Amino acid sequence: MSEAHTKIYILDTNILLHEPFAFLNFQEHDVYIPMTVLEELDAIKDRKKDVSRDARIAIRALEEALQDAPPEDIVQGVSIAKYSADHSSTGNLAIFPDHLLNQELVTLPGPENDNHIINAALHLQKEKSPRQVVLVTKDINMRLKAKGAGLERVEDYKTDQLISDIKYLSTGYVEVEGEFWESVTNCDSQTSGRETVHTVAREVLPQTVFINQYVFDQNHHFAGKVVEHDSANVRLKDLGYERMMGRTAWGISPKNFHQAMALDSLLDTNIDLTLLTGPAGSGKTLLALAAALEMVVEKGIYEKIIVTRNTPEIAESIGFLPGTEEEKMAPWLGAINDALDFLHRHDECRDSSMRYIMEKANIQFKSVNFMRGRSIQKSVVILDECQNMTSQQLKTIITRAGEGTKLICCGNLAQIDSNYLSPLTSGLTYIVERFKDFEGSATVHIAGVMRSRLASFAENNL
Repeated sequence: MSEAHTKIYILDTNILLHEPFAFLNFQEHDVYIPMTVLEELDAIKDRKKDVSRDARIAIRALEEALQDAPPEDIVQGVSIAKYSADHSSTGNLAIFPDHLLNQELVTLPGPENDNHIINAALHLQKEKSPRQVVLVTKDINMRLKAKGAGLERVEDYKTDQLISDIKYLSTGYVEVEGEFWESVTNCDSQTSGRETVHTVAREVLPQTVFINQYVFDQNHHFAGKVVEHDSANVRLKDLGYERMMGRTAWGISPKNFHQAMALDSLLDTNIDLTLLTGPAGSGKTLLALAAALEMVVEKGIYEKIIVTRNTPEIAESIGFLPGTEEEKMAPWLGAINDALDFLHRHDECRDSSMRYIMEKANIQFKSVNFMRGRSIQKSVVILDECQNMTSQQLKTIITRAGEGTKLICCGNLAQIDSNYLSPLTSGLTYIVERFKDFEGSATVHIAGVMRSRLASFAENNL
């Protein structure tokens, strides 16, 4: 593609913090990094926060891409086609010296770094015309300021967004209208032991099919799970609606069929990764803990339970809390303690029962910041509130899972606390889409609020 048809993308600092290798994802287009961005990365890299790691990775990646280029080439642009990382980018990478801009050409005055970056984009828009110059930032207010200052193209970073709208996010199940068997003309059923698998035509199901996707009808006469599919046929394992509703784990039984699907995936040892999404009060954490206790204490399939979560304040607040790592984490994992307390609410001596079970199940509270480098074997790992994590943070946790480990990720995309994440850019959304056709994972969106009628009304009306 000729230079006239390629674009110039100017990256804000938050793009490189969100994804340190983002400059490699613009294909044949050129990428400019303003000097102000490098200064911000330099200020962030030494902070005692999790984001400092991403800043250091971004700095090292930029240095590796530009290390052999002379200064004059760095300003004009250096081809990154030969960069050692796997990518398809053929454009140029340049460092733009925005601090040298003539003050007479500055549109937005003031010492703010955002203004310096916007001024650099405006200067390039005028200098490089008719080429399109695009400022890429996750800062909504900065996008508004840039448009108000006269910048024609301002965008969010969407390379890691696998869906265009959260309504298209996989729920992990498909509901067939009417009765399932009325739409089936040909069926080949095979029974082995207690399991029955039906092979039906692909046209029977109304939408895209994935491995471990649940299928049920409105009349509650059929419930199954996809075990194999191709362009012509789908093989469904018959689970039985009543059987699924009758399953229990640690004294807990499902209150609706969505919880029954979640419980089935949690108790299935062939599924290494269970992703539970849904509103507050739908039972995600309670079901995860009940299933974990059932598989560790009652069945002895796993050896321990590791509970962890991410909150925006952990990295800077956990240090001053008293006690060991697990004691420091206790305030952040109140939901787990509440669920454990609920599971033993009928015991005569509830406190003693909880202490006994925590020791028997070897329940460990761990900070997500200390999970890197570990290899977790024969454990159930419950990752709560993971809607606040980026895709890279979740990758760090998922890759810790060793042999015989089951990972349970719970999250509510309507309760994102991070300033830099949205439902579309959350790591939970990313892994739901990435793992939706992986034979070792299952996703279930638990609809309905079971906590109380007050919580249900608040979820639907506030």
